[in-house]
Formats: sequence, structure tokens, C-alpha cells
Amino acid sequence: MFKGLGNIAGMMKQFSEMQGRMQEMQEKLGKLRFEGSAGGGMVTAEANGQQKILGIKIDQTLLDSGDKEMLEDLLAAAANQALDKAREGAAGEMAQLTGGLNIPGLEEAMSKFNPSA
Repeated sequence: MFKGLGNIAGMMKQFSEMQGRMQEMQEKLGKLRFEGSAGGGMVTAEANGQQKILGIKIDQTLLDSGDKEMLEDLLAAAANQALDKAREGAAGEMAQLTGGLNIPGLEEAMSKFNPSA
């Protein structure tokens, strides 16, 4: 009657281990840094592996130019480049976690996993 309980306990243990690894991965991703730049380095953006923008630097000469539209475009370009690099870095880290296995939906699940929430 209770033959299947051993399998369930094993699955629960595996799930718990995976949760622990996912939390470790999120902590590791939070420490990774990626930089994007635009306008020949006049604007730089830094993001972490959790795809959060950590900071933006703007060259004073760009601010002095008063070209608001160009500044807005360069800010978006630098931030997008940093986020693209962060996504690529996070995907590489996840591939290490899964041993290179392609687990459908894992990347999406990891992107929604937030241990601080």
C-alpha cells in the first residue's frame, strides 16, 4: 500500500537539493558584474547577473552638450548592452548548474526565483 512513498521521499530530497542550488545560483548571480557602454564609452551601465542595473556613469562632456535626446538614446543603449551581457552570463552559469542539460522552462523559472521576496 505504501510502496511508492520511498520514491516520493527521494523526489522531495532531490527537489530540496535543487532549491538549495537555485538559491546558491541566485546569490552567485547577484555578485557577477557586467558592463555595457554606448557613445564611445561616454555612457556606461553596470548590471549584475540577476539582470538588475546597478549604476550608470555619464561623461561630463555629454552632460555639458545639453543634447537630451542623444543622452536618452545612449542611456538606453548602454543599459540594454549590460542587460544582454548579464543574460548571457546567467545562461552560462545555469548551464553549469544543470551540467549542460537543456531543461525546458528552467531559465524562465530561475529568472522568476527571488529568494529575498
